Amino acid sequence: MAMETGLIFHPYMRPGRTAKQTFEWGVQNSVACDKAGFTSMMISEHASQIWENIPNPELIIAAAALQTKTIKFAPMAHLLPHQHPTKLAMTIGWLSQILEGRYFLGIGAGAYPLASYMHGIRGEDQETERLNDRVRESLSIMEQIWKREPFFFEGKYWSAGFPEEEEALTEEDEQHKLANYSPWGGDMPEIAVTGFSKNSPSMKLAGEKNFKPVSIFSGIDALKQHWKIYSEANIAAGFTPDRQRHAVSQTVFCADTDAEAKSEVMNGPIGYCFNKYLIPIWRRFGMMDGFAKDAGIDPADADLEFLVDNVFVVGSPDTVVEKLNTLFEQCGGWGTLQVESHDYYDDPSPWWNSLELIAKEVAPRVKLPGATAVAAENVAA
Repeated sequence: MAMETGLIFHPYMRPGRTAKQTFEWGVQNSVACDKAGFTSMMISEHASQIWENIPNPELIIAAAALQTKTIKFAPMAHLLPHQHPTKLAMTIGWLSQILEGRYFLGIGAGAYPLASYMHGIRGEDQETERLNDRVRESLSIMEQIWKREPFFFEGKYWSAGFPEEEEALTEEDEQHKLANYSPWGGDMPEIAVTGFSKNSPSMKLAGEKNFKPVSIFSGIDALKQHWKIYSEANIAAGFTPDRQRHAVSQTVFCADTDAEAKSEVMNGPIGYCFNKYLIPIWRRFGMMDGFAKDAGIDPADADLEFLVDNVFVVGSPDTVVEKLNTLFEQCGGWGTLQVESHDYYDDPSPWWNSLELIAKEVAPRVKLPGATAVAAENVAA
């Protein structure tokens, strides 16, 4: 099976962009990706970062719902410790209904301490295990809300319930029944979680719960370890791991020639974002280490050009296909490439062209290793 293409919208808008511009750029990307044949669009949720300034991804998803036809959407991710589970369950369920199933749910605990502080979480309560405890309690409450069965729960962090509904005996009674905010089809939406660090606990959680694993690319070793952690936990929980469900977020840019693609990345919005924002963050928190190890260099020597040449997937369609197939052979492959979005709001034409090339000229030529052999065996059988 060929690789699918998706977009992850962080959105990496340069400081100074208005909320309206960020919102417009999000909706414009959803429409362009839908037309190009992308299968999914993930939209981040952040309360504190000026470069990642979308506190309500569901608003962009709702605005895009009636302007798109086939693409699926996900908040990536709703930060469960920051919201009341009942309100979030109703929002998720209703949006899933609006999209008639073109929806899956990304969940997370929150990576930025300032955002947690803004939601009343500080000190020891910001430790990973305590935040994950909030995630577990929140998800449990949401699952019960979606079942629409009577309960009342007084938890460690929240209290919530679903009232017992009296039987409707008359036509007037029918007018006062409880609204149904369960997800489309009545079932739980598919749930996805992201992981970045080599030994990401999120990958273990995803495997145990059979959630969709989403890796933020941080080097070959980390990507291989992500799948190892996920698949082992998935098997131990009685499931069968499927690489087609695995999504990997990566910086990808495609143009007609290699030279054109590299120049656009080095001198355009992607390069600006990395020089001003992402490279300093990666160096500060050791996030450059995996990339440097893959190339055998000192992390201090890893600059933008190093990333463009050795880490990002940049080039003509043929070059991008070759780079992705090489990555697939090295790590075992994945199902969906989530292209990281950038701020081409002022001149979107290079970005639209890149999305079209990735979806139509690159993705069909990238397949999971062994997929051809498996298909042949199935035909023979």
